[in-house]
Amino acid sequence: MPPLRVSTLFVPMLLVLLSLGRAAPAQAQVLGPLQRLPSSLPLPATPLPLSVPATNLRGVDDLLQQTQTLSRKLQIRNLLRSEPRRVDVDPRGAPILRGEFLVTGLTGASLDAVRALGFEVAPATAADTTLGLDFAVLHDTRGRGTAAALRALQQAAPAATFAYQHLYLPAGGGDAGTTSTPATPSSTATAHRIGLVDGGVDPSDPALAQAHIERYGCTKPNPSRHGTAVAARLVAGDPDTLYAADLWCGDAVGGTTSGLVDALAWMAGAGVPVINISLVGPDNPVLARAVQAMIARGHVLVAAVGNDGPAAPPLFPAAYPGVIGVSGVDAHDRVLPEAASGAQVAFCASGVIGHGRAMLRGTSFAAPIVARLADRLLAAPRPDAAARVLQSLIGEAHALGPRCGHGLLSPGN
Repeated sequence: MPPLRVSTLFVPMLLVLLSLGRAAPAQAQVLGPLQRLPSSLPLPATPLPLSVPATNLRGVDDLLQQTQTLSRKLQIRNLLRSEPRRVDVDPRGAPILRGEFLVTGLTGASLDAVRALGFEVAPATAADTTLGLDFAVLHDTRGRGTAAALRALQQAAPAATFAYQHLYLPAGGGDAGTTSTPATPSSTATAHRIGLVDGGVDPSDPALAQAHIERYGCTKPNPSRHGTAVAARLVAGDPDTLYAADLWCGDAVGGTTSGLVDALAWMAGAGVPVINISLVGPDNPVLARAVQAMIARGHVLVAAVGNDGPAAPPLFPAAYPGVIGVSGVDAHDRVLPEAASGAQVAFCASGVIGHGRAMLRGTSFAAPIVARLADRLLAAPRPDAAARVLQSLIGEAHALGPRCGHGLLSPGN
């Protein structure tokens, strides 16, 4: 029997039907100190409703093109099938990097005990000094299962606290093909500085022809269609300086919590005022603290809310207080059926690029429209920037119903 193929029009409607019986998500709360994980971690199978052909994923674009339906659950399923030795799930079914953990409070004898058990401790990064997070990445060199490795860590370092190395996935996708983005510089064409945490960016895209791109995260450029499309909407032909952090570097298994946190720390050090994150994933205490630190330093974070349907639980970082969460609408200003809903949605913007075989769709592509507008309001990080920018954008938004928060924002606002 051949694998079930599902159209991109059918699945969003299916997501809506599946969500009718679920409760609406509650307001997300920022975690305080890192919470201790249970010593016993049953890792349930991830029940997913549709069959997706198993493929050898080479990069973030393969991940998007093979899932096509934009569902995060399908992205996770394909990762588990393609990379079972590298990808696992936590007890809630969220994807994690197998054999890696995040830790705080690991010092002295506890550090020696952890190393004696076969865990490598990665060197400190800019997140420690710039954001003051005091966390480390641990890698299990002995290939233990996730639950067994965590129990060993907790026994060796009972005073330390641990978290998973979660994976954050793109919040949008589309069919195979190419998307040409014409350069449409604004009338003023004043140079700005703006940040992007995503896949790699292709500087040959017409919308990026005038931009200066500062790269982070890879030893060589690894352009992705997703990252390039988001970057094109961020810059839109203007001579901006784009600070682009690539979390995949051409590998489908990327987008780690520590990678995302390090990218934020790099942009904090560079003084980038507004940062777009078109990625979604679970609540993670290390990421929560990094987001809090960025907002406290005066940066504005704009993030896609995800495409798991209107009744799905909130995804992060969009659902952290202080982050501007963005949902998507189609060409007729109708909210995308697959777009998330809830208190985490601050605004809506166009979530569709192109058409037909070249179409890209999802909240990923709505977020950069709002980030670009926010960037025009903030030249540099400043106290209370997130609240000030939010209020300014509220004044520019057009009402569009409860699923769009404060309303619709367009590039011409």
